[in-house]
Amino acid sequence: MFQKIAILGTGLLGASILRASRERNLANRIAAWSRRKATRDFCAGQAWCDSVHESPEDCVRGADLVIACVPVDKIFSVLAAAAPGLQAGVIISDVGSTKAGVCRAACAALPAEATFIGSHPMAGLEKSGPEAAVPDLFAGRICFVTPPTVAVDSPALKKLCRFWSELGMQVVNVSPEEHDAIVARTSHLPHFAACVLAAVLRGHPERWSVLAGPGLRDTTRVAGGDPDMWRAIAIENRTEILAAFDEFQREFSHLRQCIADQEVDALHATLSLARDWRSSLGELSAQGSDFGACGAA
Repeated sequence: MFQKIAILGTGLLGASILRASRERNLANRIAAWSRRKATRDFCAGQAWCDSVHESPEDCVRGADLVIACVPVDKIFSVLAAAAPGLQAGVIISDVGSTKAGVCRAACAALPAEATFIGSHPMAGLEKSGPEAAVPDLFAGRICFVTPPTVAVDSPALKKLCRFWSELGMQVVNVSPEEHDAIVARTSHLPHFAACVLAAVLRGHPERWSVLAGPGLRDTTRVAGGDPDMWRAIAIENRTEILAAFDEFQREFSHLRQCIADQEVDALHATLSLARDWRSSLGELSAQGSDFGACGAA
């Protein structure tokens, strides 16, 4: 599909893209850059990486696909550093968990002959770093593609969608703004809710957690994410996240009031609605997304 893929940032996602791209033979050459020398040294010793570079500019030279795999608050500066090395016609994307601000900043940082299209592969592990990378990390998962100004029939958009599809992902097209509203409620809110629950339990004797059932581990699993990454997400998507917090607060206050006032019928209705929604979650996933699928070239 590509002559050269350049990955800027080789943590879990970046290194997994490298491994998956090599395994699926999606590029003749695969190049990587990372801020940390230890990470560059690790990637240099791997068969799935052809070259490792000390600067973003050197890494992207000759690349026809560039993907920024750094925290959302670092994407602008990394792409600005890479800009002098970009060739005409290059497709540039990212893996950030927020999109509206990223798309605006990236388009401002890049030359007109480059095409930026935002991406958000909904994949990850509680582990981090290139040592944890796996080539099948993306299989069966959703990838949002959020073109800020690119026409829906653009060859660049179709080619990027095909790339994510080749990694095994279900690709859907939404605007950057809609993406941020969706993930604030389906990804960011669950993470911060898990963090609050962990904070509550942290204030009690440790043996309480040891004696807990598997539900506690399931409910707090996502609180194990990288604090630096989630700090950046919270700031970048704060408007939508705060709106999601307000919705959560209203529902939580209603539930609390039902318990406080011993309104057993209202409490039962609330719990039943939650159970029914959770039961339907698997059915919704099996039916696929209601959003438009992104065409492949």
